[in-house]
Amino acid sequence: MSATGRLRELATLFLRLGVIGFGGPAAHIALTRRELVVQRKWMDDAEFMEMVGVTNLIPGPNSTEMAMHIGSRRSGWRGLLVSGVAFIVPAVLIVGALAFAYERYGTNPLVFDLRYGILPVVIAIVAHALYGLGCSTLAAPGPAALALASGVLYLVGVNELAVLFVGGAVMAAVRAVSASGSSGRLGVAGGIGLVGAGFAQPDVLRIGLLFLRIGAVIYGSGYVLLAFLERELVHRYGWLSAEQLLDAVAVGQITPGPVFTTATFLGWQLHGPAGAAVATLGIFAPSFVFVSAISRVLPWMRRVPTLKAFVDGVTWCSLGLMGGVLIRLADAALFDFPTWSLGVAALLVLASTRINSAWVIVGGAMVGVLHAVLV
Repeated sequence: MSATGRLRELATLFLRLGVIGFGGPAAHIALTRRELVVQRKWMDDAEFMEMVGVTNLIPGPNSTEMAMHIGSRRSGWRGLLVSGVAFIVPAVLIVGALAFAYERYGTNPLVFDLRYGILPVVIAIVAHALYGLGCSTLAAPGPAALALASGVLYLVGVNELAVLFVGGAVMAAVRAVSASGSSGRLGVAGGIGLVGAGFAQPDVLRIGLLFLRIGAVIYGSGYVLLAFLERELVHRYGWLSAEQLLDAVAVGQITPGPVFTTATFLGWQLHGPAGAAVATLGIFAPSFVFVSAISRVLPWMRRVPTLKAFVDGVTWCSLGLMGGVLIRLADAALFDFPTWSLGVAALLVLASTRINSAWVIVGGAMVGVLHAVLV
């Protein structure tokens, strides 16, 4: 296939995933795995999970960075840009439309919530992906034990980044001892710190700098993002009320694509379309830099035994973290007989057919529409 054809293929794939990508990073990764590993066979599960593990080590939205990493592997820096932008754009357009309606008409963002039908399907997609990844990646007792411990630590509240680094360090130490060599060390930058200067009013430049800082340093889930935004926008600068912030986070949760498009909604409330544009650019721009850098470093890491062991440990821990996320998602999404039935039915369809995940999501969305109309 020509270079242009590969870029077109990446754009089409990640635009579609951006449209149907409900449920957060674990769901996005599961959808991506079904497309790339199961259906297109661009890579195997081991390589896919290595990408997941390494991506978890850098700040920013993990699933978006996975799209960039895959694009980079497929078509170099052009593929990185095309895949990242294609995955982000659908969510930005949807969130921008909701921000306009919210500002102009005071529309409650939850009016557009179809999660009742979509989230049970998302649970099925993640569960099916975890089963496939676990069978191919955790064949030995050691990796399985490390993944299980990681999931338990996540569920009891241990920071995800700490779990990844400890798991990687354990495997690096084991490899170093078994090889009787000196232990390797991996240093990962903690991010860029742009010190806020007590901004008085939210003009375009200040909005862009603030969200650039957030995108450069933030790790973790949407809850971490919420805490960071609350501290900065509500308490430190007083640019928004707590209610406005919660509405923005709700929009990020109920729309497809990366949760970080919450920045688009917030930027619109602060400074209209220009604020939305600079906030979106600011929060996502660091990810393009980080993924480009780590894509260049990863081949070297694979050649150093201790560093490869570190990456292996991080990979297995990442699978455990996905299991922990699945348990929490299931607790929120499966709460009555219809949602349990829908989740089980979706899992059976995924396990017994090669149907594209998009159609399963569409079916869940139709159930969500019926529920919103009838209840």
